[in-house]
Amino acid sequence: MSKEQKVDAPRAPGSPGGWDERSEELLSETALVREPAAWRGAGAGAGGGASAGPGVDARPVRRGAVDPVKALMHRHRELCERAVDPLEIAAGLEAHGVTDRTAARFRHRDVFALAEEMYARMPRDEEERGVPLALPSSGAPALPTGWALLALLPGAVCGLAAAGLELSEGRARVAVGLGGVLAVGVALRMTLRYGPLRSAHHVVRATRAWVCFLVAYALLGDGLMRAAVAGGPDGPWAPSTAAVLGLSLAVAPGMWCARLFTVGARRRLSRSRGLAEFTASARPLLVGVVALYLCALGALLAGAGALYGVPTPAGAGALGALLLLSRLLSSYGCWRAPVLMLGAAGAVEGVSLATVFAGRLPGCGWVASPVEGAVQALGPGVVPVVACGVAAGVLLLHSLRVLSRASAHAGEAP
Repeated sequence: MSKEQKVDAPRAPGSPGGWDERSEELLSETALVREPAAWRGAGAGAGGGASAGPGVDARPVRRGAVDPVKALMHRHRELCERAVDPLEIAAGLEAHGVTDRTAARFRHRDVFALAEEMYARMPRDEEERGVPLALPSSGAPALPTGWALLALLPGAVCGLAAAGLELSEGRARVAVGLGGVLAVGVALRMTLRYGPLRSAHHVVRATRAWVCFLVAYALLGDGLMRAAVAGGPDGPWAPSTAAVLGLSLAVAPGMWCARLFTVGARRRLSRSRGLAEFTASARPLLVGVVALYLCALGALLAGAGALYGVPTPAGAGALGALLLLSRLLSSYGCWRAPVLMLGAAGAVEGVSLATVFAGRLPGCGWVASPVEGAVQALGPGVVPVVACGVAAGVLLLHSLRVLSRASAHAGEAP
């Protein structure tokens, strides 16, 4: 029985298994077929040559090579059909593990060039054939008119609530405080819904719960920690109004920086001719945007601290960086890492405060020693600085990896 080399058919879209080296080899192989039985034993062609002996199969001849691009189009047919420009196909291929090195096996310099050929070869309706090729947009989709001014609303509402607290006393002060918290929450929700940090994905309840806990700790945690280390708390402790006011005012620069990153990333994506080139330009952009936000946040917190005559709340600065990065990732559909880091930061703050009270139990003084020593040496703000700072650093590293992908910016921008 003669040998016959077979070529596996490409997997259909949605079939189990991902892109691997075996798939690439199968797509790039050349099909070999046997000559028909009627040709066996025939003499040489017009060019002359020895004829094959009886009972010996003729040497297989090459049929046309398998079109690897066509097989790839069949594998990602749904992606090619719904794409409105080659950029979406390139982002989808990248999300499925196709890299520039893989594109080289298809005789293309990068994934973008491969996506352009797939887009051009994809059959479309008669109405679409007369439409010229759509070029990728260099900017982010438009936002509702006035979103830049709407970003100032949380800071303005918080400022009015803080002024009302200073002018009221007794029960009226409590009522003004509760009303201010509700008003700031409503203003922040409106800003996030219609601003650059809006998210098309459902925000899990755990994320909102941890954000509320972290903001509450920024308002009351430092005072409670200071009183607990001193042996209290005896009676009410002073809230850190300057920290919350600075965070509310920083919502506006956070929105503007997020918009700057979205527009800049889309512009770099439209000009890049390779995934490595886009990644190399997107990462410095993200670092620069985060640094710009931290400068604005630091200035606002310093101003709020000077207004109330207190030192600049460093813990609120770390919390602001954590909140911006978590919301930025959530707006691009990455919600697992933010909820984990928000939960880790909140757990560290809660456990640190609990250890101080647990140290008062007989024989448990060693439990509170690390936290009490750090607070006495560096102040109560060291707890949120460490908790939120480490979590923000982890999210920054995660953002540099996730938001530097073309697939994060090619589709519907947030």
